[in-house]
This record gives sequence, C-alpha cells and structure tokens, in this order.
Amino acid sequence: MNAPIPASHLAPEIKPRHIPAEFIDELKTRFGDQCSTALAVREQHGRDESAFVSIPPPSVVVFAKNTLDISDAVRIAERFSVPIIPFGVGSSLEGHLLAVQGGMSLDVSQMNKILSINAEDLTVTVQPGTTRMQLNNELKSTGLFFPIDPGADASIGGMCATRASGTNAVRYGTMRENVLALEVVNAKGEIIKTGTRAKKSSAGYDLTRLFVGSEGTLGVISEITLKIYPLPEAISAAICSFPSIESAVLTTIQIIQMGIPIARVELIDKNTVRMVNAHTKLTLSEQPLLLMEFHGSPDGVKEQAQSVQEIAHEHGGEDFEWASTPEERTRLWSARHNAYFAAIQSRPGCRAISTDTCVPISRLADCLLKSVEETEASSIPFFLVGHVGDGNFHFGYLIDPNNPSERETAEQLNDKLVARALSMGGTCSGEHGIGLHKMGFLIDEAGEAAVDMMRTIKVALDPKNIMNPGKIFSFTTK
Repeated sequence: MNAPIPASHLAPEIKPRHIPAEFIDELKTRFGDQCSTALAVREQHGRDESAFVSIPPPSVVVFAKNTLDISDAVRIAERFSVPIIPFGVGSSLEGHLLAVQGGMSLDVSQMNKILSINAEDLTVTVQPGTTRMQLNNELKSTGLFFPIDPGADASIGGMCATRASGTNAVRYGTMRENVLALEVVNAKGEIIKTGTRAKKSSAGYDLTRLFVGSEGTLGVISEITLKIYPLPEAISAAICSFPSIESAVLTTIQIIQMGIPIARVELIDKNTVRMVNAHTKLTLSEQPLLLMEFHGSPDGVKEQAQSVQEIAHEHGGEDFEWASTPEERTRLWSARHNAYFAAIQSRPGCRAISTDTCVPISRLADCLLKSVEETEASSIPFFLVGHVGDGNFHFGYLIDPNNPSERETAEQLNDKLVARALSMGGTCSGEHGIGLHKMGFLIDEAGEAAVDMMRTIKVALDPKNIMNPGKIFSFTTK
C-alpha cells in the first residue's frame, strides 16, 4: 500500500508559499472589516476535526457575503498566485481546511440564504453557507425535506465539496444524486453555471458532477440547487440489539438484498453504545445494535418493520424498541450523531483518526468482522459506527496526539482496512473525501493513470494551483 500521507503518517507535507504584503493590502482595501489577519481568527480557520495538529494557519481570512465577494477575492488571489481554501463550518475530517501551502481562507458561512423553494418542482436553491438543519427547519412548513444527513450540521457547500452522504443514503442516495445545479467561481474568478432545475439533461459534459466531490480544488461553490422530497406520511424508528456484530451485519445484508425500502439502518458496536450512554444519559443495552428508521404510509411502515423484525429474529436479534414520536426519534438520532463526540470525551485530550471505507453489501460482513478482530487485538481504544445499509462503516481510533506510537498503530490498522476494502471491490472513502489523509489510498484505488487524468483536469482549470492546493493528490506548480 502507498503511504496515505507523505513521510511517516505523522504530518502532511507543508510547503508555504510567499504571501506578498501587497496581496493583504489589496484584500483589506476591497473587503475592509470582512478581511482579518487576527491570529485567533486565522487559527480558527486553520483547523478542522481531523487528527492533524500543529499546522500553520492561513495568512488571512476573508468573509464573503455574496458571489461577487467570492469572485473578487479569487481574482485578487489569482493575480498574486496565492492559495485559496474555502471554509464552511469546519467539520471536515480529512484535513480539507488546512493551509498546508499558506494563503487565504475564504469563509462563506455568512452566505446562508435560502434563495428559492420550488415546492411544485421539488427543488430548492441555497447559498453555500446554509446548513443542513437550517434548510430543513425552513422546509418544514412546506411538508418537504432534504434527506442527506451526514450527522454534523454541515454546510451545504461543504457537503457538495466532499460528496457527503450519511444515514439516509441507503434510501435517498448521496449528494451526487441530489445536486441538480451549481453556481461556481472558477480559478480565474469567473462565475459559471452548471446544470439546471430540470431533473435530467444530456447537454454536454456533466460539470455539476465534476465539482461535486472536488473538495475545493477546482473552484468555489457559490450557489446550489438541490432535490427535496415530501415528508413521509409515517415515520417510525426502532432499536434492535444483537448478540454479536456478525448477527447485526448479516441482518442488514438480508434486509438490503430482499429489497425492503428501509430509510436508515445504522450499526453501533457495544463500545460505542457504552460511550453514547455516558454522553447522552441513555440506557441502551450495551450490545451491538441496529438503529433503523422506516418511512412511508402507515401500512407500508408497519409491513417494512414486520419483515425486518422477522429477519432480525432469524439472526438472534431481540424484539424492537420503538420510538414513534418526533421527540423520541430526535433523541435517538441525536445520540447516534453525537457518537463521535461521545467517543472523544471518553478519552480526554485524544484525537480521532476516522476510517471511511465502503464495500459492496455482499462483502460487508467479511470486511467489517476481520477489521473488528484486528482493532480489538490492538491497544488502541476505538469506536465503530456504520451506515451499513450501503456498505459504509467507520472506525474511530482514539489516539494521544502526542504519542507517535499510537498514531502509527492506528494508521497501520487503517492501511489494512483500506487494503481489505479495495480487494473486495470497495473504496477508501465512502463519504469523507480524500483531503490530505488518503492521497496514497486514492492511487491504490484508482491507479496512477486515473489520478494523472485528475491532475490534467486540475491543470486545465487551475493552472496556478491556487484552489485548495495539496489536497486529493500532489501537484507541483512548474
């Protein structure tokens, strides 16, 4: 396997570029109070939720309020060949926001307007700083919702950039399937449109899909048009505990292979249940469990649940514990979404190295169980959660950031896991993206020729390599 990051996994390669004083002066002239060089502001924009530490912050932060602000900031940066790192809410897990070559953090969090809701067409258009929860609160009165739910209250722009998915993906798909159109500011500062509100198109290259998942390396997303869906007539959530992870996974595989249209099916191992109970003051049985949700008509939900309960019983699962009211469901899903923070708090001062593999559903049990065996045999505390309905699962290795041995052990576990997933036809990243951490894994997965083709696209669209440089693959300006 290629090393996922240069050298010894301990730090990304840092190559700061010269940032001319004239560049900062021009930004301050154009943006005034929207431009900050204060150390506290720069440090806030120079870290994310990844395990990387001690990375220098960006030289300057610009707060964009509209598309013209983005365009002007990019034009100034392009003229001085200064890197641009788009910033939403800072919830990235793979180092996407780190200024490894210095430069300008372009904060779009104040661009958080919902521009139009087209209920008849089931579309909505938003600015990139709009968050997932904000959007759904606004949609609630229309009887519609946006289903992509990565857990964190991420910005829609960031979710597009990393091609996010989350707990509802087994039924509703990922960001790739739910973005219809984009407005993007390219590396020259030009404003371009990709796609339309129409549900399909065969007009030219699919530039929308090119930018969805590009991690800020090709342009800055300034506007997004999304698919939205009617709220289901009935929603029920259920917990089912199992005697082993294997029995829970086999239940999931059978649910999917039988075509039962379950909306969510999440795996939580007993370690994580214990952490969640302590953090959220719940009393869940400390066994592996599936947290499931059923959407549809009242009769349809009942039929789905009965079918799944029968499958679970075949594999030793207990009777369902139900959460039918919105308050009960919210409490359960809040516990699931807070699993990461529950785990971090279980070992004060730790950082989490998070894995993100996804495999074909038929290989889920083989991949996950062997990985559990390896992780339990290590000395590293961990948590395990998974969107197992689509073959995606996450280990979180809880390491002391000042202990190189622990980090190296965690990275070795991750190497083995990714190699196993790739050998089974899977991917190194189901939803978090490549960022800094998985550049070597991308080569293992796609091959040198495919990554070279990605570089060719990057060179064509961003010849000065100013758009979030140092992410996805190495690229050296000639």
